[in-house]
Amino acid sequence: MKLWVGVAVALLVPVCAHAQAAKSCEELKSEIARKIEANGVKSYTLEIVAKDKDEEGKVVGTCDGGTKKLVYRRGAPTSQPASAEATKP
Repeated sequence: MKLWVGVAVALLVPVCAHAQAAKSCEELKSEIARKIEANGVKSYTLEIVAKDKDEEGKVVGTCDGGTKKLVYRRGAPTSQPASAEATKP
């Protein structure tokens, strides 16, 4: 009986490890973007942020082993603040 349990554990451990494999953020972001665009959404933003950072929007995925998250916001992309070099005279 112990032999069967040992064999079962030995076979299931690699399966669990494969299921928890960390996906790169850029790969996940492109997959989600394709799905969003397939649903007809034209203007949206997907942003990769740290897991513990509070962002406005809906979290649609996690990546890099759960250390980062993808945040989705529908609507026109927000304008980025001008860089310090662009504001110099």
